[in-house]
Amino acid sequence: MTGESGGLLGRLRIEGPGMPEALARIAETILADPETTAHLSIVDLAERSGTSTATVTRFSRTLGFRGYANLRVAVATETGRAEQARWDTDISGDIAPGDALTDVLGVVTAADTRAIQDTAAGIDVAAVERVAGAIAAAGRVEIFGLGSSGTSAREMAFRLERIRVPVWHRTDSHTALTNAALLGPGDVAIGLSHSGRTREVIETLAEAADHGALTVAVTSFSRSPLAEVADVVFSTVVQETTFRLAALSSVHSQLLILDLIYVAVAQRTYERTAEALELTVRAVEAHRLPEKSPTRRRPRRQNP
Repeated sequence: MTGESGGLLGRLRIEGPGMPEALARIAETILADPETTAHLSIVDLAERSGTSTATVTRFSRTLGFRGYANLRVAVATETGRAEQARWDTDISGDIAPGDALTDVLGVVTAADTRAIQDTAAGIDVAAVERVAGAIAAAGRVEIFGLGSSGTSAREMAFRLERIRVPVWHRTDSHTALTNAALLGPGDVAIGLSHSGRTREVIETLAEAADHGALTVAVTSFSRSPLAEVADVVFSTVVQETTFRLAALSSVHSQLLILDLIYVAVAQRTYERTAEALELTVRAVEAHRLPEKSPTRRRPRRQNP
């Protein structure tokens, strides 16, 4: 499997609670003070987390690093990036029923901004290039997602369709399965699921994989069942707030990844894309009201 991605701190926020107890304590220690962790020795981190140096090494390798030194560099890089582009991300995600909308705006904006930044920090550009190249040359592209992920899937299908990519988005699981069975080498199947445990999406991607299509997963859990059946995995990072659970908050991060793939496809098919966009704009132009200076509406005449 290639192309697993996801900002390190964002991954730890999501995956840390589900790790074995000792590894979860290390994740908690890092998240509690990542800036300090970036300067800790392996012995210091083991002591602070109540584990051992061997466990810290195992933790590092679980996350895909060769050892603790590489993990520490990743933490330092990510905290440095956050310091350089600081946003008020320490704002609480709690929203009370009586909160002023100006405060709610700050909470929602901060949460979405942080999620997008963390997702962007972990995107594997080489994986994007691989997927974009495959889509640009594909005879058929199938995109499948349900619920909130279905919203992202529909948007991606619309964008690709508009630049003449042979793409389909299925809302029915049986239709998705039957069409996945018709895919083959040279085709692409994309499955979206925040949890990575949506049965219908997993089955559809697995069916496409069985027939030789390139399979792509977009999920917040890079070691989920969906990720296991995919050739390429893109990890999204979410920030929950009151009234917006993780699955509802994942759309922005999903769209960031999909939008990057879409632009990369457009770059590879520039002439075809430019012509298609010009034609589609012209086709709907007659349905737009002409631009003109605003005029004051005359007041309605009052009945005597």
